Amino acid sequence: MNAPEHFFLPDLQNAVDERELAIDRVGVRGIRYPITLVGSDGGVQPSLAKFDMFVRLPKHLKGTHMSRFLELLEAIEGPVSMRSCSALLADMLTRLDAQAGRIEMQFTYFVRKLAPVSRVPSLLDYDITFTAEKLATLEQKTTLQIVVPVTSLCPCSKEISAYGAHNQRSHITLTLNVLDKSLTLEEMIGLAERQASCEVYGLLKRPDEKFVTERAYDNPKFAEDLVRDVAKALMADTRVGDLVVEAENFESIHNHSAYARIEHTRDGSGVVPVQPCH
Repeated sequence: MNAPEHFFLPDLQNAVDERELAIDRVGVRGIRYPITLVGSDGGVQPSLAKFDMFVRLPKHLKGTHMSRFLELLEAIEGPVSMRSCSALLADMLTRLDAQAGRIEMQFTYFVRKLAPVSRVPSLLDYDITFTAEKLATLEQKTTLQIVVPVTSLCPCSKEISAYGAHNQRSHITLTLNVLDKSLTLEEMIGLAERQASCEVYGLLKRPDEKFVTERAYDNPKFAEDLVRDVAKALMADTRVGDLVVEAENFESIHNHSAYARIEHTRDGSGVVPVQPCH
């Protein structure tokens, strides 16, 4: 009995490439895939993630097997987390016989917040990115990025004005090398929000509006204050390794943003290294 025809189809990806140039990253980008997440309260929420998945291709191979990246996503079972993202990277490297690779997973995470006075509940959305990366000669590294919307009020405006002060919505972005994967998204979101002039909420009643307006006025912060205060709090947390803190204030009286950034490494160099995937 003859073997099925597909047994004899050529596999060009495994062919030898004579140009002898390794490719740092090859794979797929922009894959949208449904996921589920578990909050710190144990509640499960669905979300839509965008995946970028790459491996390093040795110089002697012509190509990689693109379909295997999709097979990885089809094999996901249960909620995703930083820990499962690390496991997914390990599985990817095994399936594609690669020594180095990277997975980026971007998604929206919702936290139910209570308004400060009325205690009315509402959801607030946060942009999250999990990144797991393995370089050929180094251990796997897991990075968490969170964009936290907050309110900032200008100290200078308050100081020089007879009454009032301009404020704006701001984004505090945390990019953290996670050393302990028990760290929760809610913890890091709360840490950033506590350093702002005031938190933002999805739903506020009039007593809440009075509270957040006065809270911001009593707690003015420059972009420089935001990054310094957040970075100092993060540096005290031993579950966090290298870190980057950014603040962008979407100015209400200018047609530009105010921006500040701090980079910190646990070795004290202050510069977070950016390395190619090899």
